[in-house]
Amino acid sequence: MEQVFNKLVRDNIPNIIENKGGIPVIRVLGDTEYRLELLKKLSEECGEVAAATTSIDILQELADVLEVIKALAKFENKSLDNIIALAEQRESTRGAFEKRIFLERVIKPDGEVK
Repeated sequence: MEQVFNKLVRDNIPNIIENKGGIPVIRVLGDTEYRLELLKKLSEECGEVAAATTSIDILQELADVLEVIKALAKFENKSLDNIIALAEQRESTRGAFEKRIFLERVIKPDGEVK
């Protein structure tokens, strides 16, 4: 039986598959395709966070998201510390999400709703 995945996986996955008796068919991606697949993986992992139903599942999926973010940062010659510093900068100007504010709409002074 053969399962087709066609997706970026963590570095140890081929070994795990082999240890379970499977034969992984893999290839190493070039820069352009690697960046694209990292972005796909980020979307996939964010979807898994949204679908998680327990606290532990959410935390595990967030850990996966963080791993993809670290890989994307490294690909862009940056570090997680760079991203955290940028996030703190943006928080200081735009705020965080602590107040749970939900923006429903904006009414322009001329009466136009946006």
